[in-house]
Amino acid sequence: MRSEILTLLFALTLSVLAVACGGSSSPNANVANANKAAVNAETTSTPANVPEGTIVKPTAETTNNAPTIGPVVQAFYEALRKKDDAGVRAVMTADFIKRSEADMRSENETSLAAFMAKYDIIDKPVEVRNEKIQGNRAVAEIKGGAYLRWTPFEFANEGGKWKYTGGSADLDAVKNQSTTGK
Repeated sequence: MRSEILTLLFALTLSVLAVACGGSSSPNANVANANKAAVNAETTSTPANVPEGTIVKPTAETTNNAPTIGPVVQAFYEALRKKDDAGVRAVMTADFIKRSEADMRSENETSLAAFMAKYDIIDKPVEVRNEKIQGNRAVAEIKGGAYLRWTPFEFANEGGKWKYTGGSADLDAVKNQSTTGK
């Protein structure tokens, strides 16, 4: 009697395992589509560090390596790393210098480069791409430093030299959203 119970229990256990672990031998036709949807959802989802309600634009392809504006950005960040006031001023527009100096004075700072370096991550490499020049104005995308994503920044030609304006339509849009509460 005891062996019959053990045999029955063993057969029952095997049956349960076979049913639980078994599956159809034909592949699921929806697996490929499900994986593709998951990949698409991953690339279009909003990152955790983006403010709620902000629309994140898809990343554009690289069209050029910013041959004109790239050296301006690299000179700016190199001057920040060295805390070189003259170097920073050399690649900033007059209006950007004026605005930055006003902010600097309000915080009782004396060095423009040191003041600006406080608000950027100057140890990270900076990449520049996709410059678009229209007359005396230009836009180029910057990634690195404090900017984790490609962010378009504006530049102006002053006195025959390209200079950083400190302006960015994308950053202005985020500021406007945060101040209006929309």
